[in-house]
Amino acid sequence: MKLNLKFVFFCLGMLMISGCGELGGNRTIRLAHGLDVNHSVHKAMVKMGEDLKELSGGKMLLEIYPNQQLGTERQCLELLQIGSLDMTKVSVGTLENFAPKMKVLGLPFLFRDRQHSFDVLDGPIGQELLNDGEQYWLKGLGYYDAGSRSFYTKDRPINNPDDLVGLKIRVMESVTAMDMVKDLGGSPTPISWGELYTALQQGVVDGAENNPPSFYLSRHYEVCKFYTLDEHTVLPDVLLAGTHLWDSLSEEEQGWLKKAVDGSVGYQRKLWAASEDEALAEVQKAGVEIIRPDKTLFSEKIKDSFDKYKDDEVIYKLIQEIQATK
Repeated sequence: MKLNLKFVFFCLGMLMISGCGELGGNRTIRLAHGLDVNHSVHKAMVKMGEDLKELSGGKMLLEIYPNQQLGTERQCLELLQIGSLDMTKVSVGTLENFAPKMKVLGLPFLFRDRQHSFDVLDGPIGQELLNDGEQYWLKGLGYYDAGSRSFYTKDRPINNPDDLVGLKIRVMESVTAMDMVKDLGGSPTPISWGELYTALQQGVVDGAENNPPSFYLSRHYEVCKFYTLDEHTVLPDVLLAGTHLWDSLSEEEQGWLKKAVDGSVGYQRKLWAASEDEALAEVQKAGVEIIRPDKTLFSEKIKDSFDKYKDDEVIYKLIQEIQATK
């Protein structure tokens, strides 16, 4: 993967200080993510740090870098792989470029409802996908709730898939996301999250797709006044550690970290449910039109999308297992 020179020097600088994590007999774990400090994920990470400190008797501490301070999701994953960062949170949509099995979770209308997604993620299928990342130096630790993703646009509402025709829609660097927008008639345009507000303002793209809290906290509602709750994908966030960190921990330390992570997952999911309601209420106050379309119009348009994976035995088997999960 080709990195720009500035980022290479940044990585080298991080490597030079990476040995500072165990000064004074304590271990400080550096965790970076791209979200706002008011986001439920960040709040859950703060709790994780508090729990980790208590569980370890102060021997393990968590240092959190929010708001893309250490780079985009892709860059943070690269830093994990080379050992310059300890932990990060990324969307499955980004992770699928590093751990290919994860792309199954980005398929549209894969889950029947939110509970079905939790049953899959918290069960053997979810654990299999987390474990798969280890061969890519990424240790999956848990799934945060990121709700359902829906379309928001600047100049015209999306009432049915035909309204997407001719529109440039921002997507993550995700093959499944790009395929979905194409299948629905739009023109997928990958843009980093940090650059999206300006891209919307300047008309580089006509809209984007994301969950309600992200739409609200990013302030994209200031530019986009139509939000269509088609809920095409239930795309979780994944909390990851680099294998360099995980393999360096004792069994006891791994237990402390995993217990703190599990506690933060349950806490974040409760915060998330409340944040969705709050986000929708606030964007409506700001003049956004909330559209609740007939979702079957969207699901029917791409009902054959799973058939693309019949030649991929691994992914197609996962699709069938997920659909069979009660």
